[in-house]
Amino acid sequence: MGHHKIAARFGALSLLCAGLAAPAFADSGDTAWILTSTALVLFMTLPGLALFYGGLVQAKNLLSVFMQCMAVAALMSLVWLFFGYSIAFGPGEGGVFGGFAKSFAAGITGDPLEGQTIPEPLFLMFQMTFAIITPALIIGAFVERVNFAAMLVFCALWLLICYAPVAHWVWGGGWLAGMGVIDFAGGIVVHTTAGISALVFALILGKRAHFPQDMRPPHSPGFVMLGAAMLWVGWFGFNAGSALGANADAARAMLVTHTSAATAALVWMGIEWVSFRKPTLVGIATGMVAGLATITPAAGSVGPVGALIIGTASAFVCYYAVGLIRQKLKIDDSLDVFAVHGVGGMLGSLLIPFLAALGPLAPGISKPVFAQLGVQLLGVGVVAMFSAIVTAGLLYAIRTVIPLRVSREDEESGLDSATHGESAYHQ
Repeated sequence: MGHHKIAARFGALSLLCAGLAAPAFADSGDTAWILTSTALVLFMTLPGLALFYGGLVQAKNLLSVFMQCMAVAALMSLVWLFFGYSIAFGPGEGGVFGGFAKSFAAGITGDPLEGQTIPEPLFLMFQMTFAIITPALIIGAFVERVNFAAMLVFCALWLLICYAPVAHWVWGGGWLAGMGVIDFAGGIVVHTTAGISALVFALILGKRAHFPQDMRPPHSPGFVMLGAAMLWVGWFGFNAGSALGANADAARAMLVTHTSAATAALVWMGIEWVSFRKPTLVGIATGMVAGLATITPAAGSVGPVGALIIGTASAFVCYYAVGLIRQKLKIDDSLDVFAVHGVGGMLGSLLIPFLAALGPLAPGISKPVFAQLGVQLLGVGVVAMFSAIVTAGLLYAIRTVIPLRVSREDEESGLDSATHGESAYHQ
């Protein structure tokens, strides 16, 4: 063997040993991508969700929706920094609760967590944007009639008592993670918690004065489309960012996310076209959001073929869920949070075992199909029940101190002027 080959081998061995002894370090490429993803996920709430929801309400309530989204984004940021991150990703014991060891970012340095290649402060910030959009989704259930103060108190407590513990169970090394539940980017942690909580909130809060006898159309379908388009773009940070690196998993997640959204948008449009002879802008935008919500838990487990199936299934199932909730059950979940996000997130979580090995680029799963399905059913069922109980308990407690909804007169005049003293449109 030549001397240069021997030297090369010893050099490689020295580098390997040095690497094993060195502390964990952040990868610049992974860090750059998650910095970008973090901004994209925040972009989903502000301005994406704000415009999407704002366009769906009456003109006299546009600013109230913007205000709710802005206030929730600011308040959840601090609640997450103070206690939420620690509850979700603290060391904890027993797999149920992360504890308070990392409250106010205590003990956090620039080093990555074990198994990660991004600085922990960035991971805290990335997860903060998830903690912002999840309670912000619930806003769609109570628009045009909620008491602003009660809404703020509910969202802050809900984040700590519902969202953060569930995040620990699934993403923080908790008991559901130990059982092998799959939730790549939040079908259970985000969409199931928000969807179920939205349904319970709508039931306890009661219907708007004009529902269902006077179903008023969205005041600005243009805003709806613009907001939905921002959600579509931002969702790449949501799903592809959940790979926590600039890698093949992120690339596949981006591809299947886009495929599902595009498929669901077209299928929803087709259903409307056949049913009413008119394809609508609000319809295609809603279908797209359903496709995004449904692919979210499966984005790390399926390939493009699975994404096509998920997009198609999400459009049909969520479309008919909207009709069931709104027309048959007459529940005033105003902007269809449960029917689109809740149903979509749960559907996507349960489809994973059947689609994870289907077609090219599908990574597959380690458990047999029905064993994994059992775990997914358990995760969805427990989180749905937990979210319902926490939401009902919080609302019944809050309304003993603060009214949950505004007066009939304030609802009629609109929350823009009645609550905030402002008007979106001056005549």
